[in-house]
Amino acid sequence: MTVVITFVRHGESEDNLKSIWAGWKDAPLSDLGRKQAAAAGEHFSTTKFHAIYASPLLRANATAQAIHGRQQEPFPSFIVTPHIREQHFGVAEGSPWTYTPPEDKTLDELFADGIYPVLYDRDEKFPSGESLNDLASRADRAIMECVIPHLKSEGDFHIALVSHGLCISELVAALLRLDPDSRRDVSYKGLLNTAWTRVSVSVKDPASDLEEGVPALNVQVTHVNEAGHLDSLQVPPTSNGTENTEARKFFAGAEVAEATQTDEKQKL
Repeated sequence: MTVVITFVRHGESEDNLKSIWAGWKDAPLSDLGRKQAAAAGEHFSTTKFHAIYASPLLRANATAQAIHGRQQEPFPSFIVTPHIREQHFGVAEGSPWTYTPPEDKTLDELFADGIYPVLYDRDEKFPSGESLNDLASRADRAIMECVIPHLKSEGDFHIALVSHGLCISELVAALLRLDPDSRRDVSYKGLLNTAWTRVSVSVKDPASDLEEGVPALNVQVTHVNEAGHLDSLQVPPTSNGTENTEARKFFAGAEVAEATQTDEKQKL
């Protein structure tokens, strides 16, 4: 049997319009974000989900509720799990962020001055926060909780997992680590708001006993950053004019890349 996971990033939040660290800072959806969530719900209304997993943070939970509300009976289970929250930025939450901090200061000195630059090393983190490797460990736990048990189901099983840009990139990576034959040199970062990525998972050896641990899996990424449901949305001028493009790409899980900037503005 096959488990299909559709990862959906939340709609635009009010904090997505600002250049601030906003991982566990719990801002609601913006006006545009609510429209994006509704569009996602309409798009998935003909897709049968057996379960929907949602982050407890408002922006993802409201997006998941919009998708759940357009499902047909029998409705899928709706499960909230903290394991798929966004990366936690500790003391930096709510503070401005920067790509270009003063070069003559250490990280500790920058933090003491209230300056919170983008951290590129996977082990670096803000005080009381999570590093990317911490997030990866949490993603491993989420896969064990949300995906692996469904491999025991009879017949194919489709779940939606509504989360956040940085977290989704680590969740997909966590799945790929369970397939010894998967490609590890492909990035699945940079989801637009309410864009979705789809992965199918099955056990390589059907004779494997799932009670004895997680066997080797076949993991296939079949769709990446699908956002066609947003094409008909009218983007408010205020959103397009004030949203920080680099911030949006960063919190989508992407590196700064000028090549994607024009395309993203057209889609959003």
